[in-house]
Amino acid sequence: MSARPFKVLGIQQIAIGAPDKQRLKTLWVDMLGLEVTGTFKSERENVDEDICAIGSGPFKVEVDLMQPIDPEKKPAVHTTPLNHVGLWIDDLPAAVQWLSTRGVRFAPGGIRKGAAGFDICFLHPKSNDEFPVSGEGVLVELVQAPPEVVSAFARMALL
Repeated sequence: MSARPFKVLGIQQIAIGAPDKQRLKTLWVDMLGLEVTGTFKSERENVDEDICAIGSGPFKVEVDLMQPIDPEKKPAVHTTPLNHVGLWIDDLPAAVQWLSTRGVRFAPGGIRKGAAGFDICFLHPKSNDEFPVSGEGVLVELVQAPPEVVSAFARMALL
């Protein structure tokens, strides 16, 4: 197997779904003190979300509190309470190419801009005959780390 041409640097986000994001905000914002840093709404992705933050700077982790726009439509962001985990990747195109050639199944949509403005793509939660490697029930988001995050993780690795 050839050398992996990319690194997973750390957790970029976790996304939590529920029928009503206000109930999620009661815990995550009101009780635990996370700050709402933005919102995102997409008919195509059937999501209305509040973007919250833990930490700061390059080590900030997003906590996305999501509810469906229409509970009867797909994707059903509320049916899996831990909707997905996002990972910072230092070279997203290289990661997608390398993983694809090794049988990793990606969700439709390819690399695109995500809610926070970073390039993203998703590993499919289920494998198939053509792509036998998947998230085994977990949706995994790969997120292109901006240069300052790549540098911060590189400096931390030297400590």
